[in-house]
Amino acid sequence: MILKRYHIFCILLIIFPSLHGMKSYAQQTLVDLNIDEADIMIGEQTMLHLSVTTDKDKQVIIPLPADRVMEGVEVLHIAPPDTTDIQNNRIMIRYDLVITSFDSLLYLIPPFIAIDGRDTVFSNQVALKVSAPDVNIENPEEYYDIKGIWRPPFVLADYYALIYGILFALFLICNIGYFVQRMRNRPRKTVQVNDAPKLPPHEQAMKELKEIRERKLWQQGHNKEYYTEITDTLRRYISARYGVSVMEKTSSEIIEVIRDEEPGNKEIYNTLNQILRLSDFVKFAKLHPLPDENDMSMLNASLFVERTKRVELTTDLPQNDSNDEKKNEINEPINN
Repeated sequence: MILKRYHIFCILLIIFPSLHGMKSYAQQTLVDLNIDEADIMIGEQTMLHLSVTTDKDKQVIIPLPADRVMEGVEVLHIAPPDTTDIQNNRIMIRYDLVITSFDSLLYLIPPFIAIDGRDTVFSNQVALKVSAPDVNIENPEEYYDIKGIWRPPFVLADYYALIYGILFALFLICNIGYFVQRMRNRPRKTVQVNDAPKLPPHEQAMKELKEIRERKLWQQGHNKEYYTEITDTLRRYISARYGVSVMEKTSSEIIEVIRDEEPGNKEIYNTLNQILRLSDFVKFAKLHPLPDENDMSMLNASLFVERTKRVELTTDLPQNDSNDEKKNEINEPINN
């Protein structure tokens, strides 16, 4: 009986370490590497599949190549990792790497690693054969590119600069054409030679007063325009008749000019004063004169011009050494 128990104890001592070792081996991190196409042409692409199997609670570091797996084998793209939950509290992490090569060689891709704490686990190695196409140098036109030309998709934003440039150029052309046409249609300034002799100041003033009378401004309710044109005509006449500019002077200043030029002639002052004072009331106080006052203003304007006009007398002087005719101007008002 004792011997039988001893045998059972020895058997247990042998079995427990083996079970513990099997459990430890089952929980190790596994790294597997495989390839889709192991034989490609230069410039073609294939995909590496890296699978890492580990426990859920383990922090495993998997360093991946950034741009190349090895010299001559380039990494074009790395897809995001795909994690799958498997049995016994284990997970599988899968990485897909798109690779290519442009040298015709047989490559032995080195193993990938996974750092599991203090342990480093290596994957298996895979081979990649890159072949070059047979090129007939004598007939190169028989061969084409590996892939056709890809045209980029149409994106309107890529043509903004061109569109804005064309619109700006059209805007400039339209503006230039507009200004050129405007300059062509612009009336040219021509110097008109007036062969007709210039009228004397009093004749010009009487002509303008007649035109104002014929336009019948105050009869149409345009009192301000009526008196403005009468006073402007008298101002031009006084400036030309006496050689003193009164276009910017006030009514009282104009009266003072006439007092200096026509001393002692109260009738002339009263005639001009009636026109200027009534004109000021109409223009600044918006007075509406009676029809008789409007007619009186036109009559007084004509009387003022007639009584202050300059008379030119021509006399023949005795001939001494020449036959020249000389004109004497006598500046004196005619008082009616």
